[in-house]
Amino acid sequence: MHGHTPSSYTFEDAAVEGELASDIQQQAEQIRRERLSKRAKAQQEAERALTRTVSVGRDRPLVGNLIGEDHVNYVLMYNMLTGIRIAVSRCQAKIRRTLTDEDYTARHKYSFDIVGNELTPSAKYDFKFKDYAPWVFRELREDYFQLDPADYLLSLTAKYILSELGSPGKSGSFFYFSVDYRFIIKTIHHAEHKFLRRILRDYHTHVKNNPHTLLSRFYGLHRVKLPHGRKIHFVIMNNLFPAHRDIHETFDLKGSTVGREYPEDKARANPRATLKDLNWINRGKELEAGPEKRALLTEQLRRDSEFLKHVFVMDYSLLVGIHNMQRGNRDNVRSNTLKVFSPDMPHIRRKPTQSKGATSPDAIALRRIMRESDPQRLGAGTVKLPEEDPGERAHFLFYQDEGGLRATDEANGLLDTIYYLGVIDILTPYSTKKKLEHFWKGLSADRHKISPVPPHEYGDRFFEFMRAIMRGGGGGARFKAE
Repeated sequence: MHGHTPSSYTFEDAAVEGELASDIQQQAEQIRRERLSKRAKAQQEAERALTRTVSVGRDRPLVGNLIGEDHVNYVLMYNMLTGIRIAVSRCQAKIRRTLTDEDYTARHKYSFDIVGNELTPSAKYDFKFKDYAPWVFRELREDYFQLDPADYLLSLTAKYILSELGSPGKSGSFFYFSVDYRFIIKTIHHAEHKFLRRILRDYHTHVKNNPHTLLSRFYGLHRVKLPHGRKIHFVIMNNLFPAHRDIHETFDLKGSTVGREYPEDKARANPRATLKDLNWINRGKELEAGPEKRALLTEQLRRDSEFLKHVFVMDYSLLVGIHNMQRGNRDNVRSNTLKVFSPDMPHIRRKPTQSKGATSPDAIALRRIMRESDPQRLGAGTVKLPEEDPGERAHFLFYQDEGGLRATDEANGLLDTIYYLGVIDILTPYSTKKKLEHFWKGLSADRHKISPVPPHEYGDRFFEFMRAIMRGGGGGARFKAE
């Protein structure tokens, strides 16, 4: 005997089972018919019990405001929560081992019903989930990014906070924050997903050799697929901006100056907008770093831009969040710009996997709850963001001052500004599309000042611009187009 077949199992047993099969099937059909009406009644009761309305000024669902059928993102978020919980827990439960070549290309597949039961591949499913290179990302999280495994799981599998601000870039991606604002769950295009998998070994090596890297920190790469729906790829990353500090100004800097300006009249009306290179130059801004921090920051930016040239990417930027310590948190920026997704999920006992899981009363009620869930503005009844630095990033050079980099003067004395810095959008290779964009934009503007330029030129220009905008670097005015 081979595989999972018990050694006592014989062909005679199989014959007996075959004879009994038709009788059992007939009985099963009879029982099914009898239970059909009872089940329908039970489903209706479950839906009624879990979505009953309460009177709060006016009748509304217990779980939020009715938003009709336009709920794909809420279903997606719930699926992300469930998939991450199962996939990460499963990898985490295994004993650590040395990475192999296969780990970089590994793909683990799961099928689920809405209640979170994992199903057999043939069962009717509500969504499928794929976990990519779990062992590689586990090592990155634990050894190099120094995340506590239990902490990570807890942060990602309770609720999500929605950002009204959207992604600073033009990628069309949307993202959520984990409930404690430490992690970002960001959807990415399939091309970006494939590219990250392709460069994963190089990325792993770079992070291993550069523990203080300013590059985006990728903690996991996953995919969700709804039945008859599109596949949605997403990454879990670090949130550069702190949970305990308001960000008063945000800049997205590339070293390009063609078309890189957010209109100043709009900026006055929307002070929380993400500003760009020309805004930085025209406002006379500079990164206030004394000799010590300036040398360290310059060297790390050099190493990171060399890596990005090596993997042939462009279009990345330095995200700069500025916190003015004199203003502190009095403007309450975070609570005014964030909403939380927190459907009031019923307490459901985990049952052994059953093929009917997707049509159980629990699953049907849960689908209805998610249809009627609505993001709630942050407030006393949702999530309270911390007011103090949890200190978890203190061992990283550029994140050790209240989770960021404190400005210093020429004597390395402390100033009243904290910078939150990181290199973002690092998954855009110099593709044929980008080459055409380079050619097209170059017809009407200086082809060395436009954003899409070949990776080596882009990396050199990026590094030189960042060096120029630090104190004593001469400023970014020389990068402006004539």
